[in-house]
Amino acid sequence: MLSFLPHWLRGALTLTSIGLSTVTLFPLVLLFAFLKLIIPIQFFRKICTIILIEIANLWIGFNNLLLSVMHDIHWDIEGLEGLSPKDWYFVTCNHQSWADIPVVQKVLMRKIPMIKFFLKQELIWVPFIGIAWWALDFPFMKRYSKEEIERNPELKGKDLETTRKACEKFKYTPVTVFNFLEGTRYTEEKHRRQKSPYQYLLKPKAGGAAFVLGAMGEQLHTMLNITIHYPGDDRGFWSFMSGRVRRVVVRIQKIELPSQFLGKDYMDDEQFRSEFQEWVSELWKEKDALLAQLHKQYPKA
Repeated sequence: MLSFLPHWLRGALTLTSIGLSTVTLFPLVLLFAFLKLIIPIQFFRKICTIILIEIANLWIGFNNLLLSVMHDIHWDIEGLEGLSPKDWYFVTCNHQSWADIPVVQKVLMRKIPMIKFFLKQELIWVPFIGIAWWALDFPFMKRYSKEEIERNPELKGKDLETTRKACEKFKYTPVTVFNFLEGTRYTEEKHRRQKSPYQYLLKPKAGGAAFVLGAMGEQLHTMLNITIHYPGDDRGFWSFMSGRVRRVVVRIQKIELPSQFLGKDYMDDEQFRSEFQEWVSELWKEKDALLAQLHKQYPKA
């Protein structure tokens, strides 16, 4: 609708509007977060959680509307069939830009439960934001380093046990846990430094995903393996927000998680660690081949 405006102006208007919506809605998030914290009645807390998720969805929906109004993006999406907001999902995606997050949010909004990230337990103490994450039921994980375990052997396995207890609420409430397996955004420099065996991907880091499956093995049985391709050289966050990205290609592969990978301890089970790394590597080979196909099908504009 406003795609005739200069790119710099569209970018400025888009980011300003997102900022204003954040400032407007965040006090509501804090209000219901503190109500949830100080009133320890389970039914009341559940109602607060529902309201908080709807506030978050309102924010995401407003961002999606901005993209439609400000930019003329052609969305080429495959693989949304059979998804449900009443199921539990583990989602991963190749990581090229911070634009990947709003892209995934737009594509999956209300198709599955609201996307959440595993956070380090220490982050719950971040002023205001920590309580908001807690109120939105973002799962917090407790991790001990090898040095800490060596100093105190009784800590062995405690991190997984603590995180499992923290995730007990998800036995009855569907959740989507998101994790970038590459751990960082793809750049040519990182690709060379890693000596990555893949053409379009960095090496995957299996440990984080394995920890999630270890902590939530009773609930998580389905993985959404998302592949994003931005035809052309403009794929950065500013390029996306200013309308320079004209096409976004998204392919979603629904995978049943192998039962032998659920509820295991990645650090202490050497056989599981080896098998899981091999499984992830195979997924990445297939994703790399898909990206090669998409690069041929959708060359640079």
